[in-house]
Amino acid sequence: MKLTELLSGIETLQRAGAPETDITSLGFDSRHATAGQLFFAVKGSASDGHDYMAQATANGAAAVVCERLPEEPFPGVAYIVVADSSAALGTIASRFYGEPSHKLKLVGVTGTNGKTTTATLLYDLFRRLGYKAGLISTVVYRIDNETLPSTHTTPDAIRLNAMLAEMAERGCDYCFMEVSSHSIVQERIAGLTFAGGIFTNITHEHLDYHGTFAEYIRAKKRFFDRLLKGAFALVNADDRNGAVMVQNSAATTYTYALRSFSDFRCRILENTPEGMLLELDGQQVWTRFLGRFNAYNLAAVYGAARLLGADCDETLQALSTLTPVNGRFDTLHSPDGITAIVDYAHTPDALRNVMDTVNELRSGAGRLIVVVGCGGDRDRTKRPVMAQIAAEGADLALFTSDNPRHEDPDAILSEMTATLPDTGRWLTITDRRQAIRAAAAMARKGDYILIAGKGHETYQITGDTRTHFDDKEEARKALGMALPRED
Repeated sequence: MKLTELLSGIETLQRAGAPETDITSLGFDSRHATAGQLFFAVKGSASDGHDYMAQATANGAAAVVCERLPEEPFPGVAYIVVADSSAALGTIASRFYGEPSHKLKLVGVTGTNGKTTTATLLYDLFRRLGYKAGLISTVVYRIDNETLPSTHTTPDAIRLNAMLAEMAERGCDYCFMEVSSHSIVQERIAGLTFAGGIFTNITHEHLDYHGTFAEYIRAKKRFFDRLLKGAFALVNADDRNGAVMVQNSAATTYTYALRSFSDFRCRILENTPEGMLLELDGQQVWTRFLGRFNAYNLAAVYGAARLLGADCDETLQALSTLTPVNGRFDTLHSPDGITAIVDYAHTPDALRNVMDTVNELRSGAGRLIVVVGCGGDRDRTKRPVMAQIAAEGADLALFTSDNPRHEDPDAILSEMTATLPDTGRWLTITDRRQAIRAAAAMARKGDYILIAGKGHETYQITGDTRTHFDDKEEARKALGMALPRED
């Protein structure tokens, strides 16, 4: 594709070098630059692509998009200076892959909690309704019925547009994707056209990246600010920031809620260990999901489906067949009458919601034992809050490691428990495997063990090393349950 075609409509501040060239690929990693590539010098949190322009051109890059020219331009290479290389990357990637978001209906889901469940259930729902669909989520990427490993909640703009193009090529009618606050700020979704956007909720998270809660809210709002006229914005009316998200948005606003007046109202009629009976738009539907937080997710899914033109009765029927997402309130029942729940809850609000759901379900003398930790190199302000929620809401809390990364695991646990009173209802066990085993050893018939924080993850990150670790697998072993057979 000609460079001039890719740059059409892109505001450039300066151009230098070759006036025209053929572009065969896009990239932002100089180590993988090849002949004919358009290289983007992108500023990251750990490195600056401008420091690697020489390496990219030496490896064959034919053109470079940057925010400043190199001191010694490479002969025969075109240099395009723009105000924001990341934004240019998103727009140009979309153009390079044929504007794929115009060829299907793309729906983005953003918020602190519930993104994965909402996006995944929409994918499952529309597949049940007979459509081809794609999914981009924290857990997995899917192109119709093909599964690809997920590397980020929202992948980089090049991979994202490549996947959307393949979805369109394979005849997908829809794509449902999680939109993280990082991806919004880093312009990974620049150049995409969304048919709609969904806001789940917002609580304190990622302050290590955004700095303040206000900046975090502002990042989420930018997604809705960019929705075009004709798109829909579906927001949780029970979250006080729902109305903030859609201020000044060109999209048509709709709401869903459990408590407030809304366009799509949901009520929990029954909440049992087997599932919930919900009332959606005045009609009853039985679901296999548990907890108020899942009622919100299902209300969002129902509302989005209706806004995308799905029939009411067909949508409710399909909702009743959906099953929970891997690692989200994932339940195991041991032969000894102990229930273990593996959940991704890694924010204060998510942990509180899951614990509240368990406490609503347990009966008699059954106790709640919680195993939870906090990740290293991440928001430190939530650590004592998470510990307090666990200690106050559980009969016993075991604090342990959860992806310590480059921090000392014991130091993380010290920050979690620094302000906790010594009630005798909590203890620290640094090794996560040993913490799960201890919880299983202390549990008795009728007890619930909640293992929170990792959910679908099958690894533990220590330093720069990933080692295999699966909470569900460890819980099975600790409870004396057989591991599932691999096909």
